[in-house]
Formats: sequence, C-alpha cells, structure tokens
Amino acid sequence: MHLELMQLKLMQLKLKHLMLKHLDLSHIELRRLGPRLSQGRPSLGHSKRMISLVITLSLAACSSLPPPPSPSQRKPIAPPASSSPVIPAPPATVTPSPASTSAPAPAAGTLIPATWGSLPGWSTDDHSAAWDTLLSSCRVLQTQALWQHLCAAARSENRPNRERVKQFLERHLAPYWVSPEPGTEGLATGYYEPLIAGSRKPSSRYRYPIYGQPRDLIYIDLSTVTPNSATAAHFNGIAPNPRTPARNDGKNTLPYYTRAQIEAPHSPLRGREIAWTDDPIELFFLQVQGSGRVELDNGTTLRLGFAGHNGHPYRSIGRALIDRGELTPDQASMQGIKLWAQQNPQKLRDLLNLNPRYIFFRELPPSPQSPPGALGVPLTPQRSVAIDPQFIPLGAPLFIATTWPLSNQPLERLVFAQDTGSAIRGAARIDFFWGAGEDASREAGRMKQALKLWLLLPRGYTVPPNSSAIAPAKLN
Repeated sequence: MHLELMQLKLMQLKLKHLMLKHLDLSHIELRRLGPRLSQGRPSLGHSKRMISLVITLSLAACSSLPPPPSPSQRKPIAPPASSSPVIPAPPATVTPSPASTSAPAPAAGTLIPATWGSLPGWSTDDHSAAWDTLLSSCRVLQTQALWQHLCAAARSENRPNRERVKQFLERHLAPYWVSPEPGTEGLATGYYEPLIAGSRKPSSRYRYPIYGQPRDLIYIDLSTVTPNSATAAHFNGIAPNPRTPARNDGKNTLPYYTRAQIEAPHSPLRGREIAWTDDPIELFFLQVQGSGRVELDNGTTLRLGFAGHNGHPYRSIGRALIDRGELTPDQASMQGIKLWAQQNPQKLRDLLNLNPRYIFFRELPPSPQSPPGALGVPLTPQRSVAIDPQFIPLGAPLFIATTWPLSNQPLERLVFAQDTGSAIRGAARIDFFWGAGEDASREAGRMKQALKLWLLLPRGYTVPPNSSAIAPAKLN
C-alpha cells in the first residue's frame, strides 16, 4: 500500500505537469486544480483511475505533438530524475552566456584605448573652433616633454581649416576613454563668469564685502604633521594637502577661519576688502564660480580672479535644501536656490554657513577676455572645462559626449582642461565653462548631465595596462 501511494503521488505530479504543458492551462486554472490533486489521502481505486488518466493524457499528448525539432533547435536534455521525492523546481534564473559576462568594472580613472570612430560626434564637431584654445594650452604645455612635439607642430600650422584641424589631431593624438567610478556615470556641470553689482565703498546698500587674500594666511604640509599631535587634532576632518591653508595664533597652528567666522560682524579679514556688493547669494555664487566681474556704481567694471581659499571642505547648499525638504532635486539649480534665498532671507545666513569653504579674490587688469583658469590662460567659452587634476592633467585636450542642459540634444565636442574647482572631484567629471552673460548663467545653472569623457594623449605615449588614477606628473 505504501508503494502504491508513492506511485500515486508521482502520477499526480506528472498529471499536473502534462495538463500545464499540453492542455495550456492558465495560472488561475492551475491554482484551482492544484488543491484537488493534492487534497486528502487517495484510495487504491482512485490510484488506478489516476494511472489510467495519466496514460490516456500521455497518449493524447503524443498524438498532438508537433514534429521533432531539428538538432539546432533542440534544447539540452534535462538530467534524469533521482529516486528522491520530487520537489518542485524553483523559478528559472537567467545565466549569462560567456559572451555577455562582463569583467569587473575598471577602477575610476582607468584609461581604456579607443578609436576615433568610437567617439560620438567626433566627425561632426568643428575642431577649428577650439584651435586657439589648443594654442593657449600650449603656452604652458610646451615646457613639458610629453607635449612639446604636439605644440611645436601646432605652432607651425597657419590657421588650419576645420578638416585640417581634425586630421592634425588624429595624426598627433590618440583617444583614451576615462572610466568613471564603478557603477556610476560621468558627470558634467557648468559654470560661468558672473556679473554682479557693487561698489568700492560700503554703504547701506553695498554691505557684503568681497575679500582679497588674507595677510595671515599660511600654508602647511599636513603629511609632515606628527600624528596625534595638537596640530593634527586641530586639522581633523580636513583632507591632507601639501598646501593646506592655515593660520598661527602665536601658540598653535590652526585651520584657517571658516565662512561663519569670516562673515561674522567683527570679521578677522577686516581691511582686506576689494569691494562690496548688495546681495549675499550673488556673492556666494561668485565664489562658487571662482571669478567674475563687478559692475561698480561709478560705471566702471572690476574684474576678479581666483586668489585662494580657506582650506575647508566644500558643502553643497543645494543638497542641504533637498535634505531638509525645502527644495526638490529638480528645483535645486542655481536659479532655484536664488529664488529660495529671495523668499527666505531670514534663513539665508545659516544656510550659507553650512558650507565652511570661503574663496578669496584678486583684482585683474581690465580686459575683454574671459578670466584665467587654473592653467593660467584665459578660458574659452564652451571649449574650456574644469577637471580634477588628480586624474586629468591640466592643459590636456579632451573629448566630451554629454547633452545640453535639461535636454537630450547631444553636446559632443573637443575641449581643454584649463581650470579646476573645489567641487570638481572624480575622474569622469567636468565643469563646462559657458562664458559670461545671462545665457551663460542660465545654461550653467541648470546643467547636470551624464558624461562620457576621453583623454587625448600624444601618440607614442604608452599607458600602463590597467592604469588607474593617472597622476599628471606621470604624463610629463
């Protein structure tokens, strides 16, 4: 009797399988049938009827089966069932084929050789529009062995046209895709040269100072500081840097003042004002951009360039507003933050102080040119970008594939790494310089696009296999 019951259980499972496979039962029908197939302990007579039904269904199924598939269509035969009790199989899982199994993602900054044909938009970009930007980069790069041949060849060209510039670049350079952080995309944001209102003298309107480089600002190499010393404790939380801004109070070496300390009523920077402006949020974004112009109340224009910073980490006030639920991610653009500031003037000071970093400026000679970037040459609107110099060498040519702000329209072009920024961190990360004016401000303020980035290196340079975080010094 026990053996017959075991046979009956096996027949029940076979019947359930055949009915699903050959009678095309729906999931609902199968759920209705299932309890009936497993309900109670069947009798011996019921067992015989079940065996007969299985045989009948099997014959019927065989008579209605399509012709056997060709060898190329046949699926692998399943292994024979064991003598153990039958257990329903778990849901099928997809096992990637060897061809689709991807290798581990490369480390951030790994340079992967590419071809010119693989760069989207390479053949349609007007490379001649960036020729002067190449020459300006060469004013610095020509002193470095790696770039000397390229720069000498560029100086020998006489205003080449679009096609000739493309051929020149392909002849002298080779593209390398710059891998982003594993599991992420590259990121392109934008910046511009702001124009704000101001005065050389403070007044009830112009009461927010624009500071120059402080006299008491010193620089220390944190790597030389003894661990667990008083100085090390003071700089806890500040990233080590060979030129870490600091100050000395006569007894101790301390981090330089924070934004909150600098903008306190009795500022330690009093006497270092270059000018005053009338809007604290405009001053904040002047610092974010790192340079700009001040339209003075006497009708003249003051040009400001980056002079330094206080060494504290950059904190995003847009992210703070999102985390507090005061703005959505879509609203946290420069324009959205400015609107929030206008509507919440009583909260603005506390918000700005969340970002302890502070930027100091220097006055530049009058010029129609854009401000100089970290490379020391004037930036070119829509052809200069800021990069992280830990991964990309300053001055180097790059090719970017991204989109115009808030759109899917491709923005694919040759650019040059001519600037840096405290918020620009990572290998596949750029800040795209839009220029000056309202259009530039609008595009820069809303740009936050996915990015693919290629570093263009002189032919003949050998990139070490699986190289990551290529230090600029190794490219010289």
